[in-house]
Amino acid sequence: MKKSIILLLSLVILSCSQQPSQECQTLETANVNLEKNIEMYVSVWETLFEKRDIELINIDSFDPQATVVTAQGDIVGIDAFRAYYNNYLSGFSDAQFEIVDIFGQGDKMVKHWTFKGTHDGEMFGIPATNNKVDISGTTLIWMKDGKILKEQDYFDNHSFLTQLGLL
Repeated sequence: MKKSIILLLSLVILSCSQQPSQECQTLETANVNLEKNIEMYVSVWETLFEKRDIELINIDSFDPQATVVTAQGDIVGIDAFRAYYNNYLSGFSDAQFEIVDIFGQGDKMVKHWTFKGTHDGEMFGIPATNNKVDISGTTLIWMKDGKILKEQDYFDNHSFLTQLGLL
């Protein structure tokens, strides 16, 4: 009886490895796409802050309708997306951005990040306070055809504004 079960399991495993089901193939393709999306995404954001090159937000990595979801309303289009994030580069000349972790499923990803720097330039119309900030947060990310389509950040804005000396 035990030998029969082992033989049966061996045959099932062998047949699955020789002809994977459509579901297995779909999952494998999705996994490969997710790995490519993560690799591209991390490379873009790490390089953007390392080189302080806002022009990396471009059609090569971002969908033309790239969107930042904010409490004040959606910011849509690559130029608007670039202008929004340039506030962090121009407001913090020593900005340090680190992706702590990133994972996902399909075209959706979540990143855990940290941001540190000295507020020594104008940011979103706020003059430099010369205060240091150290915050962490998460971002929901939607991809489309291997490009960044939409982002929505979540972080403790009260703590951020307190560290800036504005509260």
